[in-house]
Amino acid sequence: MSDTHSSLDPKVFQYFAEVDEVWHAGDFGSMALIDALRAFKPLRGVYGNIDNKQIQQEFPLDLHFSCAGLPVFMTHIGGYPGRYSPRVRKILQADPPRSGLFISGHSHILKIMPDPVGAFLHINPGACGNEGWHKVKTLVRFEITEGKLHHLEVIELGNRGSGRPGG
Repeated sequence: MSDTHSSLDPKVFQYFAEVDEVWHAGDFGSMALIDALRAFKPLRGVYGNIDNKQIQQEFPLDLHFSCAGLPVFMTHIGGYPGRYSPRVRKILQADPPRSGLFISGHSHILKIMPDPVGAFLHINPGACGNEGWHKVKTLVRFEITEGKLHHLEVIELGNRGSGRPGG
């Protein structure tokens, strides 16, 4: 998930009920939202450009980790294959998450696409908050076992500004 901007749709709890962890690619917006997610599931994340100093002290700019043997690199402002931000391009050239995941947010544009040069999958889950220009709030859910990604799915929470599909 990404770009909640202080708005947490209650359907997140339904769709993430069976997950082991929640990953947030930045722009949480508030500590109250972070506290709600942490009370629900273990939380990994990075801070975004709207996040205050308190959130920046809680979460890093970049997060490198391994999940069930799958390498993951997460940052908020990253771009996507062929259009990475200059800072992230340097990181990905020096240490790509080979056969893993690069996750970023910021654009509010849902994108899931392979990077053929770096040999990893890029995921931007779009935005699931009510702030921004996106029309539909989205999440991405998947499973990781033995270093492999399985059952990747896009979840639509409804239109921005509502908890209901279509309005």
